[in-house]
Amino acid sequence: METTRAPRVAQPVMYQTWADMTFLHWRYPAALIQELLPPGLTAEEFDGSAWVGLTPFLMKDVRPRALPPLPGMSRFPETNVRTYVRDGRGRDGLWFLSLDAGLLPAVLAARAVYALPYYWAGMSVRVAGERAVYRSRRRWPGREGARCHAEVELGPSMDEADGLARFLTERYRLFTVVAGRLATAEVDHRPWPLRHARPVRLDQDLLQAGGLPAPGGEPVAHASPGVRARIGMWSLV
Repeated sequence: METTRAPRVAQPVMYQTWADMTFLHWRYPAALIQELLPPGLTAEEFDGSAWVGLTPFLMKDVRPRALPPLPGMSRFPETNVRTYVRDGRGRDGLWFLSLDAGLLPAVLAARAVYALPYYWAGMSVRVAGERAVYRSRRRWPGREGARCHAEVELGPSMDEADGLARFLTERYRLFTVVAGRLATAEVDHRPWPLRHARPVRLDQDLLQAGGLPAPGGEPVAHASPGVRARIGMWSLV
């Protein structure tokens, strides 16, 4: 079985910076998550549970290979609902239940090129001092009005990520279904520089819109100033 690592993306199709990221995670029964996955993927567990993440952040410097960032197209907020999986070869990665983005052309392009469940939403990201505020309300397609309002207190840097933090953040592979076939794309970036974090306000129903029951209890929270990423093209599994 392969261990988590950053695969080399020799010919990236996209460059992106994921900035001002907050990771909010809850435990879920693995059997429940498995019902939401396509054939060929298995819900991955840590400490006896599957995990679902709500990750608001700011997308910056977005550009295709060989092109500069385009004005008005390279910077927008995004909020993802994701879980952690392995394929039949034991490779670990991400499965997205939803990806909300604040720029409609980016949503249309990502749906067409990456076959990912992107949604257009009215969104904002504001970081001032040690407080990050994220707002999102879905516009199209699907369930209009699905929302996230998160206010997070940013704490000190983590000298070293523990096992759970690494499990929840260090992921270098995406999965999707293209024309009925499971496909994967690899991602290069340095390990996330993590901070402690504490949600001081959270009003969301994006997890429920993705087919999950409302999460219980306080989330496990981390934050990061961000990383630069190189995204590879899909290949069939």
